[in-house]
Amino acid sequence: MTDGNRNPSQTEFRGRGAVYWAMISQMVATFACGVFFGAAVYINLVEQPARISCGTPLALTQWRPSYKRGTLMQAPLALIGSLSALIAWRFEGGTAWLVGGLLLLLVVPLTLVVILPTNKRLESQELDLRSEEAGRLLQRWGRLHAIRSILSGAAFLVFVSALAMKR
Repeated sequence: MTDGNRNPSQTEFRGRGAVYWAMISQMVATFACGVFFGAAVYINLVEQPARISCGTPLALTQWRPSYKRGTLMQAPLALIGSLSALIAWRFEGGTAWLVGGLLLLLVVPLTLVVILPTNKRLESQELDLRSEEAGRLLQRWGRLHAIRSILSGAAFLVFVSALAMKR
């Protein structure tokens, strides 16, 4: 059946369905991105400085399980937020959802390509907890993680701005 053969109520329902999908996906994208951003900033402003202040051996001992737990939360948030933003873009258009979705999605390759080598070294049982290398790696990880905070913050700002412009 082509669009020309649809009765008006079918076309109207399809149009409203797209609006609902766009609205739901925008809310999910904004929520997931906001939670990701909030957690990322918390890590940079609170957890990482507190961890470092305890000395390298304790900081690294705490970082290892913290990072594993954080990954279980933040990876799905980045993927859900990005996918939802791309769905919103598909149903409604508007470059804000595309740009914000791609900004949030960038944290995934950043983590896998740029940050992962540092993570692997920090997770290595061969790394001496008292070494200068361990301290440098923890400092480096904090700086690299800040990039995730910046990317997710930019995406969140784009999403909130897009929602505010609808009013």
